[in-house]
Amino acid sequence: MEELARHGYRMSPGTLYPILHQMEGNGFLVSEKTVVNGKMRKYYRITDVGKTALSLSYEKIEELSSELNE
Repeated sequence: MEELARHGYRMSPGTLYPILHQMEGNGFLVSEKTVVNGKMRKYYRITDVGKTALSLSYEKIEELSSELNE
């Protein structure tokens, strides 16, 4: 959430975590639970499927941007 806020996107945990869970369910992310300072933390990592989807989304954004600039 801090990283998103740094880029101007403010999200509550109630918005962000369902998105992360859905992305994990779709195979774009995997999660790992770890105890840090006595608290359970969940870390997400992008999968190869997620990297492919991200790459395709960049292509679609570029295509849309080019069309809007014509």
